[in-house]
Amino acid sequence: MIVAAVYWLLGVLALPQVGLSAVFLISFIAATLLPLGSEPTVFAVISANPSLYWAVIAVATLGNSLGGVVDYWMGYYAKQTFAAERSSRWFAYLSRFGAKTMLLAWLPVIGDPMCTLAGWLKLPFWPSVMYMTIGKFLRYISMTWILLSLPDGFWRTLGEWFF
Repeated sequence: MIVAAVYWLLGVLALPQVGLSAVFLISFIAATLLPLGSEPTVFAVISANPSLYWAVIAVATLGNSLGGVVDYWMGYYAKQTFAAERSSRWFAYLSRFGAKTMLLAWLPVIGDPMCTLAGWLKLPFWPSVMYMTIGKFLRYISMTWILLSLPDGFWRTLGEWFF
C-alpha cells in the first residue's frame, strides 16, 4: 500500500502542470532535517523545459530557503533539546562567525542542522535568511550548470548501469 502511494505521488509530481510546485515542495522538504535531495527534481524539470530555467532556480531557492527558515525557528524554540550539545564545535563556530555561516547552509548533511543551530543561538534572523538564500541560490546555479553540462550519453550510460 505504501509503495502504491509513493508511485502515485511520484506520478502526480511528474505531471507538467505541477512541475514548479513539485520543485517548490521537494526543495522545501529537502531543506528540513529529512534526508531528501532536490537537485534531481530541479535538473529534471529544467531538462524537460529549458525555458523555465530561471523560474525553476528561483522556485527551488525560495522553497529551500523557506525550509531553512523552518529549521531556524525549530532551533529557536528547541533550546532544551540541544542544551547538552552547547559545547560542541559547531556552536562555537556559529557563535564566532554569526549569520555569515549561513552561506554554508547548502552543504549536504551539515547545512540544515546549521540552520537549526542558528535559530537556537538566536543569530540575527534576517541576515541569517539573506546569507542562507545566497548560499542556496549559488548551489542551485552551480549544480544545475554542472548537470546540464554533461552530455546526454552520460545519463543514458548511467541509467543502463543502474536500471
